[in-house]
Amino acid sequence: MELSGAEILIRVLKEEGVDTIFGFPGGAVIDIYDELVRSDIRHILVRHEQGAVHAADGYARAGNTVGVCLVTSGPGATNTVTGLASAYMDSIPLVVLSGQVPTQLIGNDAFQEVDIVGITRPCTKHNYLVKDIGDLTRTLKEAFYLARSGRPGPVLIDLPKDVVKSKTVYSPIKKVTLKSYNPTYKPNIKQLKKIVELIADAQRPVIFAGGGIILSGASEHLTALARNAQVPVTTSLMGLGGFPGTDPLWLGMIGMHGTYRANMSTGACDLLLSIGVRFDDRVTGKTDSFASQAKIVHIDIDPTSIRKNIPVTIPVVGDCRSTLKELNAMLTKADLGDLKKKRKPWLDQIEEWKSTKPLAYRQTDRIKPQYVVEKLYEITKGQAIVTTEVGQNQMWAAQYYHFDHPNHFITSGGLGCMGFGLPAAIGAQLACPDKTVVDIAGDGSIQMNIQEMATAMQYCLPVKIVILNNGYLGMVRQWQELFYDKRYACTDMEHAPDFVKLAEAYGAVGLRATKPQDVEAVLKEGLSVAKPVIMDFAVEREESVYPMVPAGAPITEMLLV
Repeated sequence: MELSGAEILIRVLKEEGVDTIFGFPGGAVIDIYDELVRSDIRHILVRHEQGAVHAADGYARAGNTVGVCLVTSGPGATNTVTGLASAYMDSIPLVVLSGQVPTQLIGNDAFQEVDIVGITRPCTKHNYLVKDIGDLTRTLKEAFYLARSGRPGPVLIDLPKDVVKSKTVYSPIKKVTLKSYNPTYKPNIKQLKKIVELIADAQRPVIFAGGGIILSGASEHLTALARNAQVPVTTSLMGLGGFPGTDPLWLGMIGMHGTYRANMSTGACDLLLSIGVRFDDRVTGKTDSFASQAKIVHIDIDPTSIRKNIPVTIPVVGDCRSTLKELNAMLTKADLGDLKKKRKPWLDQIEEWKSTKPLAYRQTDRIKPQYVVEKLYEITKGQAIVTTEVGQNQMWAAQYYHFDHPNHFITSGGLGCMGFGLPAAIGAQLACPDKTVVDIAGDGSIQMNIQEMATAMQYCLPVKIVILNNGYLGMVRQWQELFYDKRYACTDMEHAPDFVKLAEAYGAVGLRATKPQDVEAVLKEGLSVAKPVIMDFAVEREESVYPMVPAGAPITEMLLV
């Protein structure tokens, strides 16, 4: 039986287990939409294509699956670029389907034509332009395989209108193999034996884990490694939740806004077990001084990430889950002696750093943003899925909300994309309808994609938005305060909307707190309402995020409160 390109697309999506698509229709994809509404795949109509990609991103992370979105040609396609770049840098598995003008018009400057394959080549794991319907099934299957395997990432497929409309006999493809693409999942056992010896000999070891731990589902194996070997753990921003944030071995986040004990421990350690990380500049600070006393082990499925930024002693290419499972088995058999006794001086030193230089802020008669996040954590008992916008709000969320579970902290880490949090919260809420989902936002960042409030309302998604409203573009203002003599050039957010009235305009609930004593009541009320809620907290305007490592400094040289 012959099927149209649109019918083949829907059939393959169902084969791949896709039950939800985020998108926005247009002429180039009208045939796909006509077929889509006759299927049982749920389509979420966003209000902007950037929102579609961020929502698919949040859906992928919270649901541990591949996120899918569908957009039209031209501006519909170009509006996905920011979301693709964010997903690419954070290694999030997405498949983005973009419409394209008919093949015979490609290159003729046709209405709503852009070379989206060329535009997105630097910010996708791979992309395709399908010119023949005979290639459609294999292209779709390859896209999902590439998106979810190895180091995950976004894949874009450009679909000309004539390919979508034409027909061919459908031939299912059950297994995809690519000669030039064979990710290494199993680690080299000889390298693991060397790691076991280093763990046994180390006096001051630290585990540094990243987003690879969460993407590979290795959290339980990381926790077992840390506890069995009595090694304290720090993570990058993307790794938060990969190790329980309430565990005694937890050091807190590392890097520019990391905890004092995490940064000092990394500076003083003699062994750094780096797992699923890429040594981002926000983590390392001055690279010459990073973990300068340590032997460094680097475990990652992406061989191009190893030795890219930091020289390492023992490189291991492999999937984090498979590697840690094997490493734990080897450690169990090894004679490591009394590690608890051996590690006690090191753990005592860390406890001293923690007690003398804890995360702190000075309480006043104004609402402190840190206090709002602390109260949110207390009320939700740490069980909420938290998305964030980008800036100070993101860092306070990372510092003061303690994540015990993977896939519960969803943020734009590598790209630092303002406007990410609300659509990501929508995606997360759709993936986890029984969970409380909270977007911790700034008053500047939330306005980037505020139109997605309409999406939340249309689909009755009870996402909660906690705005830490300081009337500034806060992180840039902080840099201006510290390094530019308080010349607040273009960071004062004049003429901000009344967020309570804005919420009500969308049909949502709007709440406001202006005093510290109002915070708990507003949070409890907002969290109890079964519909979208914007909670506007008028916080201390010139509050800054500390600790802070100035750009180019070693991470052990922090500015403190």
